[in-house]
Amino acid sequence: MALHVRGVLLPDDEVRDLWLVGDRVTLEPVTGADTISDGGYVVPGLVDAHCHLGIQYGAKPIEHLDQARELARTDRDAGVLALRDAGSPYPYPELDDEPGIPRLVRAGRHVAPTRRYLRDIGIEVDAADVVATVTAQAKAGTGWVKLVGDWIDRSVGDLAPSWDPATMAAAVEAAHAAGVRAAVHTFSEEGVAQMVRAGVDSVEHGTGLSLDLIDEMARRGTALVPTMIQIRTFGGIAEQARAKFPAYADHMLALRDGFPEVVTSAHEAGVPIYVGTDAGGSVRHGLAAEEMLLLHEAGIPAADVLAAASWRAREWLGFPGLVEGGLADLVVYDADPRRDLRVVRAPRRIVLRGAVIR
Repeated sequence: MALHVRGVLLPDDEVRDLWLVGDRVTLEPVTGADTISDGGYVVPGLVDAHCHLGIQYGAKPIEHLDQARELARTDRDAGVLALRDAGSPYPYPELDDEPGIPRLVRAGRHVAPTRRYLRDIGIEVDAADVVATVTAQAKAGTGWVKLVGDWIDRSVGDLAPSWDPATMAAAVEAAHAAGVRAAVHTFSEEGVAQMVRAGVDSVEHGTGLSLDLIDEMARRGTALVPTMIQIRTFGGIAEQARAKFPAYADHMLALRDGFPEVVTSAHEAGVPIYVGTDAGGSVRHGLAAEEMLLLHEAGIPAADVLAAASWRAREWLGFPGLVEGGLADLVVYDADPRRDLRVVRAPRRIVLRGAVIR
């Protein structure tokens, strides 16, 4: 049966009627459609643009497919109807088109430096094997590869790039040659500089960004996914590391404390910013609303945060919005989230793939 929704449609900001026929939207009236929502503010389904369905809380790989399903449904029930998995040690292509599961865009496994990353999570390789590994992981995902651009180097006691600049540039080139986009994890100043100049498509975290690099990202159209929730965990990371690596601990705290200004500067410069929680590992799923509020707290206007979590993020990942022939994913809120972003914590109605979730 067709479904009917009426409300203030964002970003159009007009009262509109939508009919959902199967998994598609039409603006043409459908006789006999069941009205499931009348009133409120209608938003294309939210997106978590950086999460990990293959990693359970505690930074360990999941062990079976049902765990990935459970994590995906946790996000779905918070109104997040599309996910970009930024690296998974557990493959789950069976979920790509499964009813009741958010739309998925997946990277393969993280491509990481040898003995310098989370155990059992990434494929750890020396510089000589990076290009071949990126090419293989491009086939394992659905449009993305994930590079670990820096991590702690215990021999120097602080963050350091994963490989030399030429290897990083070759990794990005290999991803593009394979027809996919490259996302890079990076915390440090040196690591993010090397990867932005290598032409990476999205910077994940990006705590080490300088104003010059922000301007370069804006010129290139390089995206930033700040993962503010994850950056707030840096205090605990620093505390655990301080006894052995005091310089690293101090560095992590300085990066954390300066990050809100980095994010604001990126927004003001016109860098595309998208909402991502880094759920999986040290962050639980279902927290996209909290990430949105942290971005707003950092100084990004509520309307821009909403766009970064909804229609702009969906367009970036290739998921059409609430237009004629678009995908039937939507969230309805009682009040205008542009006026009070806290309402995104409590969706009144959630529809995924044309089916009512709530």
